[in-house]
Amino acid sequence: MDQFYLEDCLKGSSETRESGRSFEKLCRLISQAFFKEWDEQKENIHTALDIQKNAIIGYEKEVAFFKSKIRAYLKEFGEPASIPRWYESLEDGIYHENWGLSGIAEWFGEAYRESSSAKVIGDRIYFLENGKMCLKEQRISKERREQLIRAFLLLTPEERINKDFHELYLLDGTRVTIYGGSMVKQGQDVIIFRRYIVPAYTFDEQVKRGTIPPEAAPLFKEMVALGFNVAFSGAVRTAKTTFLSTWQSYEDESLEGVMVETDPEVPLHKLMPCAPIVQILADNDKLKHVTKSLLRSDADYVIIAEAREGIALDAAVKLASKGTRRMKITFHLREPLHFPYDVAGEIVKSMGGDIHFTAKKVAASFDYIFHFIQLKDKNQKRLKSIYEISFNQRDDRIQMEKLCEYSPITESWKWRCVISPDKRKAAEEEDSERFSRFSDLLSKLGGEA
Repeated sequence: MDQFYLEDCLKGSSETRESGRSFEKLCRLISQAFFKEWDEQKENIHTALDIQKNAIIGYEKEVAFFKSKIRAYLKEFGEPASIPRWYESLEDGIYHENWGLSGIAEWFGEAYRESSSAKVIGDRIYFLENGKMCLKEQRISKERREQLIRAFLLLTPEERINKDFHELYLLDGTRVTIYGGSMVKQGQDVIIFRRYIVPAYTFDEQVKRGTIPPEAAPLFKEMVALGFNVAFSGAVRTAKTTFLSTWQSYEDESLEGVMVETDPEVPLHKLMPCAPIVQILADNDKLKHVTKSLLRSDADYVIIAEAREGIALDAAVKLASKGTRRMKITFHLREPLHFPYDVAGEIVKSMGGDIHFTAKKVAASFDYIFHFIQLKDKNQKRLKSIYEISFNQRDDRIQMEKLCEYSPITESWKWRCVISPDKRKAAEEEDSERFSRFSDLLSKLGGEA
């Protein structure tokens, strides 16, 4: 592996530029001035390097320190005739050109706070605007891309820099996915930025965004309180995790919970700061050990975000079979009717067993599947359907009933009132009064009241 030196990561471009006090020239002069000053303060070199590293990672205190130094240097060097329009200020531009996010910094500004994704492909930069990826004016050189990737990897020092694939999270929760080396065509390395843009995890916010119908909010609140086991399914970027977070925000804060994630996507400590929720990060190898402790756990409920692996799904089914309520998972799925067999397939692939028997156990473990889609305008998500799922022991068959379906033609939802005996029994045992409200609301939505 090539050696990595922090100062190489920090240095600005040294390529020859045209004479004159252009913005680019000023960036280079200030970069050189910084390093000259650091070099003269050899007795404080470790402190200096820590400040530089933390500034690159994005810690506000160190970034503010850099910008204040830039303002001081500007008094010495003067200001350029103009600055690139995508930077908020001169010191902001100089900071990002030399040490920060380069032209991608614009995406993190106020103007793009509603954009959920940005991409760098080769030297090209794209922002998601009005549901479409739009090519931006600014470019980012190969040298600057490599510097940016090294800066990101300071967040995960255990990662080998020469890997072709990286996935990490910035301080604000933005997920960064990097493809390089043999995984991409020459000069076409990729950096993808993705973030959740829902400012408030409430059903009212979901209604405002058009994701769910207005009439659903009261019904969903009753469903949360009744402790149903729910799965949120759909393709990538269909708001599954956002809806899981929203559903969870209505959970009783006095109950003890455990959440298992492979990546730190759902910040429950911020969403429910007073709730006793244990948050565990575990990849596929660690999940084997975590599963045993989960099965011995006395938690009131378990959340498995982004349930991709059979080990995690097997744990969810086993927990449900021993009586755990309020189970919540997200699962990548195109067709919700395939849910029991798709989940069973993952479990059998990892754990062994008979797929038909396992599919029946899956059906018996969950109560409802909420399926989400993304519209042509990629900023628009919709609750496509809700299915009640159960296992009919008398007939020895999996039973799935559609409660709700979205029509893209009429842009509306159609409801049916379906409550199977096992759902009725479990809900009445949990809270008969709230079940009565749930039943009445569903009956009205289905046109039966």
